[in-house]
Amino acid sequence: MSGADPYALFDAWFGLAQGSEPNDPNAMALATATSVGMPSVRMVLLKGHGPSESGAGGFTFFTNAHSRKGEEIRANCQAALLFHWKSLRRQIRIEGPLTEVTPQRADAYFHSRPFKSQVGSAASDQSRPMPDRQSYLDRVAALTAQYEAAGAVPRPAHWTGFTLAPQRIEFWMDRDNRLHDRRLFTLEGAADALKWTDTLLYP
Repeated sequence: MSGADPYALFDAWFGLAQGSEPNDPNAMALATATSVGMPSVRMVLLKGHGPSESGAGGFTFFTNAHSRKGEEIRANCQAALLFHWKSLRRQIRIEGPLTEVTPQRADAYFHSRPFKSQVGSAASDQSRPMPDRQSYLDRVAALTAQYEAAGAVPRPAHWTGFTLAPQRIEFWMDRDNRLHDRRLFTLEGAADALKWTDTLLYP
């Protein structure tokens, strides 16, 4: 695990996953918590990543902000991500605060999705109780009829994205006899002089 740039190392591992994982190599577990620390976790898809001019950058996903995870993010912005590529026997753990993307970025990604995916998202009260599946399908049908000619659905204001700005990134590689490799990058320093430091961890 050579190299002192965690984003470069992430890109190398992510590239391997894209070449070997047959289904959603960009899938990641997102852990959030309530204001009193009650945790929950679910799978989401990475839709953008990389450093910013300040060197911090982040990892971006999109969701319904009225969902359980959206409400938890509003109450407690601290979160964690986990990539696990079983066929590669590698994991990456990322921790840090979440911030909402701009409306322009949310618009751009929402309208890059297939029309049916736009409809499905706009019709869903994600994480809310649903009386029966037909109620949801009726919403889908109504929105399809309303916007099919236009080929696009207006992005709901509550459908947005969040970027996790990493403060810790750990790379984990499986080794025989559980003698695993672990390398931790930590972002340190003042806001105008952030710097990644790294160290090896015992497995």
